[in-house]
Amino acid sequence: MATPATPAAELEFARGVLREQGAALAGLAETLGESFLRAVDLIATCADRGGTVQVSGLGKSGHVGSKISATMASLGIPSHAVHPTEAAHGDLGRFRAIDTVICISCSGETGEVVALAGVLRQDGLPIISITGTVRDALPSSLERLATVALRLNIPREAGHPYFVAPTTSTTATLALGDALALCTARRRNFTDEEFARRHPGGALGELLRPVTDVMRCVAGKNLPLVAESESVEQALRHAAGGGRRPGALLVVDAAGRLAGIFTDGDLRRLVLRDPEELHRPLRDVMTRTPRTLPDAALVRDAVAMFREHRADEIPVVNDAHQPVGLLDIQDLMAMRLVRD
Repeated sequence: MATPATPAAELEFARGVLREQGAALAGLAETLGESFLRAVDLIATCADRGGTVQVSGLGKSGHVGSKISATMASLGIPSHAVHPTEAAHGDLGRFRAIDTVICISCSGETGEVVALAGVLRQDGLPIISITGTVRDALPSSLERLATVALRLNIPREAGHPYFVAPTTSTTATLALGDALALCTARRRNFTDEEFARRHPGGALGELLRPVTDVMRCVAGKNLPLVAESESVEQALRHAAGGGRRPGALLVVDAAGRLAGIFTDGDLRRLVLRDPEELHRPLRDVMTRTPRTLPDAALVRDAVAMFREHRADEIPVVNDAHQPVGLLDIQDLMAMRLVRD
């Protein structure tokens, strides 16, 4: 029976696994060249023509291929994962002449994947192969069938010599698939708005919503705008109508542009300093030129601003710098996107 490792030894082993995988990714980045760009060409052309990127692999390569396919689909590149064995039992019918195929095999010799590639090669479909371990200078069976061959150049798996399970090779395959998907999306000018339409649910979907969809204080509806010439007391009376009271007053100039903000915290400090200052005009006590968000901003922009500047309220303005609403940190806390 093996002697249990000490906690320190276990941590060092884990760090070694991560370092080795990180080094492999760095090495892979340096090897990218013409073949990678040709692969992006094939994928982009396929998507532009209305085709589907079919991704196939067996075992762990198949699981990684499913993730690559899902990433492509989320980036506007039609894609499906196909099990190579199922393909031989009827799923070949899903392959069309306008499709492109990504075949994944670390050894490049996985029988089912090579057989699928052979059939598709005869049908004239473009094939991108992703293979891993370097065995010799000769191309693998899968590489010989490929239109474009991408090689990971992974000399060994992390965990060697104790374990032979796929680790570094699957990590590198996943990263290479991400690079293919992102480069293709970038070339096709895929936008955040299109990404948001494909992710309407969950925290990711919430982050891609416009801030105007989530702010509850809207100018002209339940957010009064007060003139900078008004006194603090007049402004408070002005804003004392029914409904949800905002945590700040938005102060505008004579042209209706945002001139400043006066928060509940400002009010507390003013009253504690001297209650007579309630009679002073807002222009003397407000915070001028507060940080703002444009009305075209996304929720993720608001989250970033709240986290960076720790503000509780952010005015939202239009192109003319006129207030359209006030985004409160409570709005984002209710969506569980920030914490107090």
